[in-house]
Amino acid sequence: MLTQERYQSILSIVNDKKAVTVAELAAVLNISESTVRRDLTALDELGKLKKVFGGATSITKLEGVFEDNVSLRETMMSAEKTEIARYSATLINDSDFVFIDSGTTTSRLIDFIENNKATYVTNGIVHARKLVQKGLNAYMIGGKVKPATEAVVGAEGISNLRNFNFSKAFMGTNGIDIAAGFTTPDIEEAMMKEAAVNRSYMAFILADHTKFRRVFSVTFSKLKKCCIITDSMPDTMYMKETIIKEVMK
Repeated sequence: MLTQERYQSILSIVNDKKAVTVAELAAVLNISESTVRRDLTALDELGKLKKVFGGATSITKLEGVFEDNVSLRETMMSAEKTEIARYSATLINDSDFVFIDSGTTTSRLIDFIENNKATYVTNGIVHARKLVQKGLNAYMIGGKVKPATEAVVGAEGISNLRNFNFSKAFMGTNGIDIAAGFTTPDIEEAMMKEAAVNRSYMAFILADHTKFRRVFSVTFSKLKKCCIITDSMPDTMYMKETIIKEVMK
């Protein structure tokens, strides 16, 4: 097989499966793994795919700074968000000091919280109201309000967060990528998320499968620092980076 033919075959397989291993490509194309690795390196340099440890993934979708508003995101992947939230609520114990990030999936988490002995802190306006309405012991971070996500962000909010030591944090994200990590469009919101993750003993990212292979402007955490709770995972490459729980598999 000529080099250009191999390149085309590899790209076809990677784009179709989104992620493949070196061994899989070698078996399908009947070529050596060393040849596959050389081809993947060349294709990565050409910007045709992304070479990762042990294989390759299709090019990640770059999203920039655009972000849908809360009302629109609330209706997207509704069933998936519900199951992610339902499972996440079972992870809260009596002695927990919990941070709940702003976001539509984390908001739905509150609907399933039954533990009234834990203490909850949030930077979400809607989240704070829901916690209080359920009679839970809740605190709200103060600071600048971001209208699009109805979240408290900014220097004052980050300063507030640095006074806390959370046992668990339940976080939202806009994108998940092996190289870029967890990303979001807004710098101030990313700084708030980063601070919350850093102040938590355990951090969980609540994200449906559409968040994978997407990269937004600002990274707030590496994959290895947080566990992921999702409905289903698009490929197994992510399992090499962190702990992942699939709730609808």
